[in-house]
Amino acid sequence: QVHLVESGGGLVQPGGSLRLSCAASGNIFSINTMGWYRQAPGKERELVATITSIGFINYVDSVKGRFTISRDYAKNTVYLQMNNLKAEDTAVYYCNIRGLTSSGSIDHWGNGTPVTVSS
Repeated sequence: QVHLVESGGGLVQPGGSLRLSCAASGNIFSINTMGWYRQAPGKERELVATITSIGFINYVDSVKGRFTISRDYAKNTVYLQMNNLKAEDTAVYYCNIRGLTSSGSIDHWGNGTPVTVSS
């Protein structure tokens, strides 16, 4: 069984910063990709940023230069530093991991942490 614990969401003013964390635990052999997705009201879930086991990073264009994804491989934890937040960043942010457990491959989601950018 795999567990993802997300933290760091909240209310912030435009231009402010937040740091999201997601810690994975359980019977995990290896994690290939860790990442963050978001879903705004009335919209589909979209990729925000991902980081692979060898450090390859991908961002959606709208967050490039403002968000930074990082990973603590020893702690199976992924972070998302979000700077210069805009109203359009308001969404529920979901952590995702893809890897291997004793039961086979996994593509696992967290429960989500809300981020609201408003004055």
